[in-house]
Amino acid sequence: MIKAKYDWQFAPNFSDQEFLKLAKKAGLEPAAAGLLYQRGIQTQEELQQFLSPDLEDLHDPYLLHDMKKAVERIRQAIETGEQILIYGDYDADGMTSASIVKEALEQLGADCQVYLPNRFTDGYGPNASVYKYFIENQGISLIITVDNGVAGLEAIELAQEMGIDVIVTDHHSMPEVLPAAYALIHPEHPDADYPFKHLAGCGVAFKLATALLEEVQLELLDLVAIGTIADMVSLTGENRILVKYGLAVLKETQRIGLQELFVIAGIQTEELNEETVGFQLAPRLNALGRLDDPNPAIELLTGFDEEEARELALMVNQKNEERKELVQTIQDEARSMLDLTKPVQVLAKEGWNPGVLGIVAGRLLEELGQPVIVLNIDRGVAKGSARSIEAVDIFAALDGHRDIFQAFGGHAGAAGMTLDQANLPQLSDLLVAYIKEQELDLSQKAPLLLDEELLLADLSLDSLKSFEKLAPFGMDNKKPVFYLKDFKVEQARTMGQNNAHLKLKVAQEGASFEVVAFGLGALANEFAQAKQLELAVSLSVNRWNGQASLQLMLLDARVEGVQLFNIRGKKAALPDQVPVLSFSKDLPDLSQAQAVVIYDLPQDLQVLKDILAEHDFQAIYFKNEVKENYYLTGYGTREQFARLYKTIYQFPEFDIRYKLKDLATYLRLEPILLVKMIQIFEELGFVSIKDGVMTVNKEASKREIEESQIYQDLKRIVKEQELMTLGTVEEIYDYLMAD
Repeated sequence: MIKAKYDWQFAPNFSDQEFLKLAKKAGLEPAAAGLLYQRGIQTQEELQQFLSPDLEDLHDPYLLHDMKKAVERIRQAIETGEQILIYGDYDADGMTSASIVKEALEQLGADCQVYLPNRFTDGYGPNASVYKYFIENQGISLIITVDNGVAGLEAIELAQEMGIDVIVTDHHSMPEVLPAAYALIHPEHPDADYPFKHLAGCGVAFKLATALLEEVQLELLDLVAIGTIADMVSLTGENRILVKYGLAVLKETQRIGLQELFVIAGIQTEELNEETVGFQLAPRLNALGRLDDPNPAIELLTGFDEEEARELALMVNQKNEERKELVQTIQDEARSMLDLTKPVQVLAKEGWNPGVLGIVAGRLLEELGQPVIVLNIDRGVAKGSARSIEAVDIFAALDGHRDIFQAFGGHAGAAGMTLDQANLPQLSDLLVAYIKEQELDLSQKAPLLLDEELLLADLSLDSLKSFEKLAPFGMDNKKPVFYLKDFKVEQARTMGQNNAHLKLKVAQEGASFEVVAFGLGALANEFAQAKQLELAVSLSVNRWNGQASLQLMLLDARVEGVQLFNIRGKKAALPDQVPVLSFSKDLPDLSQAQAVVIYDLPQDLQVLKDILAEHDFQAIYFKNEVKENYYLTGYGTREQFARLYKTIYQFPEFDIRYKLKDLATYLRLEPILLVKMIQIFEELGFVSIKDGVMTVNKEASKREIEESQIYQDLKRIVKEQELMTLGTVEEIYDYLMAD
């Protein structure tokens, strides 16, 4: 069934003619101008700043809290030869943040080393035992945290007690109690009104590097772009400037590790953009921290040894392949454990890698539209991640029940948790009860803003170029979303490994384009047949064999009215997770079903009519298997009945138990029709049957075949079977829904 994942909301019409003139002078088409206007860019100055971001517009790093104090302490450490530890994080933002500070310190001649915590042994953020090890065994006398630290109370307190200063640079949500660090640099610090609050960890690290080196370091901006895009922070203000310039630097990067990774991953640098970073580069870096030790990433990003860079790039790429396989395996196993009678899924199993459970939970959330918790069980302890829909605040639902957890944290849409395996049933019950008590509407979907309607005839690569001037796209500056209706699906075919993805060819008023739909390969039949199909798409360039063409990327799809699908072919597969209505078996519970498969037909179609009348199905799949194909045999002609009677009249007795097949062959009748004809003769009194032996009643009164109720029923069955097997799904549906 094609079901919208989002609540479609349409942007209001754009009508500011003055702004349209300004935008036209800037080289924007009306559609792109309207999109900018709706996003709050409405004056000439705002338009200029947005279209032409300038490094000169970056804010003074000394506006950040404790920046002056941090810079003075670091310079002191460098001058006196102190050992400095840069303590980062195991994701792409943490890796790039640490690399930025490392390169800045090395330019100043610092003696420093980097440590990225292992998610499995160290956990997230400052770790007291790790701090203690470096202080006691590595002679560290200054610690600089990057992309973490604001919540590291215990570890930072330990370091300070041991006489070691800690400088925190972070961007995560600030807790009520801040650590007693020597300096705390954070764009949201309450004691400093920094103009832009949404820097990523690498953005804060870059600010520190800029202050230390007393100028903007262009060669560091490629790292800033990677970390900022990977961490999905707002791509407005300073972040837009940093990423725009950073992507330009990344295309020409001199980092040999990245160059090797580009080659191995098949990344074309001339085509590199924010999507390349978000979907190809960042996942590879993140895979290290998800599966293993993240520290090799530092050498990959900052090293100079070509042979080592090649080996590291190969290793990073291999880890990403392992990550993808793990995610798919766990997702398949988790899917087999679903209980769709519940409004929330709590799925736990031994042997699942904790590093990828957030990805699995997110994918299942997209698939099911339900809150999903996926946990690994290790020695009686369950640990993992939750992802939730817009309607259910997962943090609020569980925050009041911390007694069942060993650890718990998160926000409305996502959470992490550790609890005893024995508490898993209680966890599920708590969520189900919360949804019921709060009377939450699980059908509530996250909004998707559609910027404008798309007409295929107006599309060209030039259209895309106009919108590309609004890039880089990301949080708070999303890629334009277009609404497409009144078109025809000319082709729907699967592609990719295991036919997981879908490619459509859509046509409208003489123009046609391809639409790529990731993860929807299983719905190829539905998209090929859907009537009144509507799409939400974005624009993209498909490059193949040196040629560039415009293609559409599917973001969401919906169908107005009941969806009717023909799966009557022998090779047509049944849809996943849709109740199957088979009248030769016990009928399933349809009380919560949104779709149904009509697998076979009842003797009386009124039974099926009653079921459809009782349930408001959004989709119906017609398999319509027929056990006895009377629509192929017909209900018998007058000549066939006459020949049958003439034949059996010659025999005083006829044993139909053993001679039926021979009789059918002689009369050139299908056995199922012959049986019906004999039953009709018996009903009309032409023959009698006892113990399988048929005797002709030669004294029977003359009667018309049409007088037989069996004959009338057979005529009805033939007519109904013809409709159910040969008619269109629309004809079938209209017949079944008719009074």
